[in-house]
Amino acid sequence: MKYFSNTLFLFAVDQVLKWYMSAVLPLCTPERCESMEVLPFFKLMVLHNRGAAFSFLADAGGWQRWFLVAVSSVVSVFVAVWLYRIRYEQKLLAVSLSFILGGALGNLIDRALQGYVVDFFVVYYHPYYFPAFNIADSAITVGAALMILDILIGNQKRHESE
Repeated sequence: MKYFSNTLFLFAVDQVLKWYMSAVLPLCTPERCESMEVLPFFKLMVLHNRGAAFSFLADAGGWQRWFLVAVSSVVSVFVAVWLYRIRYEQKLLAVSLSFILGGALGNLIDRALQGYVVDFFVVYYHPYYFPAFNIADSAITVGAALMILDILIGNQKRHESE
């Protein structure tokens, strides 16, 4: 159960930062886009993503909102049940699932309540830009990487015991 506190913490940080960035910087539009450069390859700018990862389906006409809410809800319930049932010794897997769940819930709430996800981190090497992202996206990515690490460690232990 302690891993659900990781989920809640990541969810809260994600929501607070999305609110704060939206209050500090205006929405970036094709007509006007303000940003705050942090490093020569990293800046902050507020964007609204109406689609999935990398803005996939962003221009689909509106149906994607409820489709993505439904998919995110099902995945979140699945991950929450998996996290609840995890064995005590599976710590790395539990941490990975808590990160994935925290991120999924952060983006799910945005999409359900607003119809879009607020992104604000932008990494670039002029003229190349990585798609904008947020804390929730980062948590999902870190969670997935930790899950892969857990799988690799598990395979290593199985091979050593054989």
